[in-house]
Amino acid sequence: MNPKKRVLILCTANSARSQMAEGLLRHDAGDKFDVESAGTRASIVRPEAIAVMAEIGIDLTTHRSKSVAEFDGQHFDYVFTVCDNARENCPVFFGTAERIHHGFEDPLSTGTGEERLASFRRIRDELRAYFAAFAAR
Repeated sequence: MNPKKRVLILCTANSARSQMAEGLLRHDAGDKFDVESAGTRASIVRPEAIAVMAEIGIDLTTHRSKSVAEFDGQHFDYVFTVCDNARENCPVFFGTAERIHHGFEDPLSTGTGEERLASFRRIRDELRAYFAAFAAR
């Protein structure tokens, strides 16, 4: 039996996209991957991300925003960047990890209230489809 592959998902603040992606991949393919997420500069986990993930039964309430520096020297098989800023500022210390980039729109860039929640839901669903395709390969 092959050991689980290690995955790190990076975004700028580790507050929304990377947090949702971590939760989704861990929930949907946790038997295949050990998943972490981090940001080029840590922040907070957005309440909107927590809310829209709870809608599909994934709990992010225990997640915290982490700096990519916390993972310095660790081995990862895959390092994903889910925003252009993280791709441009991603540290090079991940050695032989396969680096994969797919930019997703920042859900915080859309309005307030229900509009913003709708944006978070759309990005959540896009992330789920993207990482499901990755896990299936």
